[in-house]
Amino acid sequence: MRIITAREFRGKQKDYLDLAEKERVIIHRGKNKKSVLLTPIDESTETDVFFSDPQVLNAIKEGIEDVKAGRVTSIRDLKNIWADIL
Repeated sequence: MRIITAREFRGKQKDYLDLAEKERVIIHRGKNKKSVLLTPIDESTETDVFFSDPQVLNAIKEGIEDVKAGRVTSIRDLKNIWADIL
């Protein structure tokens, strides 16, 4: 396991992202900030706090169903997105 600072990570992102495929990389963000763990996306989502939450999984499933059913909002003008949303 490697623990680094946010400043170190910014300076060597590629190196630490590559390293995270082989071992845990924890980024310590300093005072009053939570540290984060770099995790490859192909790891099991069963142990992932976010993706193991039933509410999150249900919201994702509902979103997929909405898209399949055509319940979406199309944005025609990226400079004026609120015109299409509201």
